[in-house]
Amino acid sequence: METPRSPEPQSDDQDGAFVPTPAASHRFPRLAVAVAALALALTGCGGTATPPGSSAPAAAAAPDRVEPLAATPQPALPVTVPSADGTQVTVTSADRVIPLTGSLNEIVHTLGLGGQVVARDITATFEQAAQLPVVTRGHDVSAESVLSLRPTLVLAETTTGPAEAVQQIRDAGIPVLVVAPAKGLDDVPKRIDTVAAALGVKDAGAQLNQRTADRIAAVRKNVPAAGGKQPRVAFLYLRGTASVYLLGGSDSGAASLLEAAGAVDTGKESGLGKDFTPITSEALAAAAPDAILVMSKGLESVGGVDGLVKIPGVAQTPAGMDRRVVTVDDGVLLNYGPRTDQVLSSLITQLYGKGA
Repeated sequence: METPRSPEPQSDDQDGAFVPTPAASHRFPRLAVAVAALALALTGCGGTATPPGSSAPAAAAAPDRVEPLAATPQPALPVTVPSADGTQVTVTSADRVIPLTGSLNEIVHTLGLGGQVVARDITATFEQAAQLPVVTRGHDVSAESVLSLRPTLVLAETTTGPAEAVQQIRDAGIPVLVVAPAKGLDDVPKRIDTVAAALGVKDAGAQLNQRTADRIAAVRKNVPAAGGKQPRVAFLYLRGTASVYLLGGSDSGAASLLEAAGAVDTGKESGLGKDFTPITSEALAAAAPDAILVMSKGLESVGGVDGLVKIPGVAQTPAGMDRRVVTVDDGVLLNYGPRTDQVLSSLITQLYGKGA
């Protein structure tokens, strides 16, 4: 998230949450970049749903912390690495790093170089980054704030903006590496490798990738064996304060997670090729989800489950009738990084019950 320049209108949420509009969908092919920037109202990957008729408790909330590698790596610099915007970036020092998205900040900290991070954007809300100065206004980067901290490397994403601010940082002679945003599980190792290479800690990147892959694989073993009906899940983006109610499509960023959890993403199955489209009763009826996936702050913004089922069409779905809602915190759901195993574990527990 990732911190894209937010198109108007923007919500009046105190966390400055990005509110997408249908007209803006084509500008942000992955809304995950934006929504991951929402500040956390709760911690960890906690959720509320359990299968109908089950007494299994909701998934327990995990601490909102990242887990750095045991050993602090020593950067081997200088390095020249390719940037997602087509340029080559030479990094000579990793002493003062500013990641301009929460997910990139998470990767740097987890690689063991959190002590060299000197700022954050509004999306980095995990405990180790919480006290860092913020260099964004809403979701727009403040070039002046960034430059005042004398960074030796700035990490951004293709959706980071405004473009003028990013260019101003570059014009000041600061190396700016642009990273492609994640769309699915396959992007996790790519992003870790990209950041690790820029920091001159490739070996640490390989170690983190192995740890992350092992943990995701271990979690996937908890998906019930095929044979029963796959849960059908609709991913909804909600911002009740701005009357924004959207249904996720194949490019929402959630499909990869849901499929890894053994579920069917109903938006993708319905042929919704965009990231998000306005919710209609007809679309929800056609999707017929067994469960609804929402982000914690989104559910809060509509007044919880009671408010969610009042959205036209929701109460008529199997999920609405069973009040079966799966929640994951905004700051981690679509990050596709070192904590993705926790997200996947939460989804599986909420979809199938604690004994999955």
